[in-house]
Amino acid sequence: MPDASAYLDLESVSAQIAATLSREEVAVRDEFLDSADLVALAACAHARRARGEFAAARIGLAPRRHAQIRGDSICWLTEPLFPAEVRLLRVLESLRLAVNRELTLGLFDLELHYARFPAGARYDRHVDQPRGAAERQVSLALYLNADWQPGDGGALRLFEPEGGYRDLAPLGGRLVSFLTPGREHAVLPTVRERWSLSGWFRRRAA
Repeated sequence: MPDASAYLDLESVSAQIAATLSREEVAVRDEFLDSADLVALAACAHARRARGEFAAARIGLAPRRHAQIRGDSICWLTEPLFPAEVRLLRVLESLRLAVNRELTLGLFDLELHYARFPAGARYDRHVDQPRGAAERQVSLALYLNADWQPGDGGALRLFEPEGGYRDLAPLGGRLVSFLTPGREHAVLPTVRERWSLSGWFRRRAA
């Protein structure tokens, strides 16, 4: 079984991402996945969907489906895992440790899910911390879309605290991470099917 060494310069990449997070609160790493890993993880997502593991995403304290606000379906990464998923979790564990060293956030675990946005779907402006809960500290989005084009839509829009925003296309292999507390963001309407792995490094509840 391939292991985390398949990812080039893992410790160096993790340290670079952590340092950028510390300076800028947002880090973007293109080609975090190589083409083989991208294909393998996309195949995992499709296999899980074929097995009926995806469900419509819900929002709110009493979660309900509001497709006009959030139109994706999701699948939590649970056992049994495919080899490509095991490999990815090893890589993200290296990143968790690097972020802890750099930012001393007390991160202890990762929750992660696949997200599929069909054509026309979006996710309106929101934050990732539910009201009254502060466990989620670092948000992650890893994109699985091959050959994404400028006209395909589906950008991640990050709103800046001082005003304005930054749009990031969901390019295959790109990892976007940002400090979760207070960071408003949205997924703009997508023209074609859009796939990602999204989640959070968490600290223990106070």
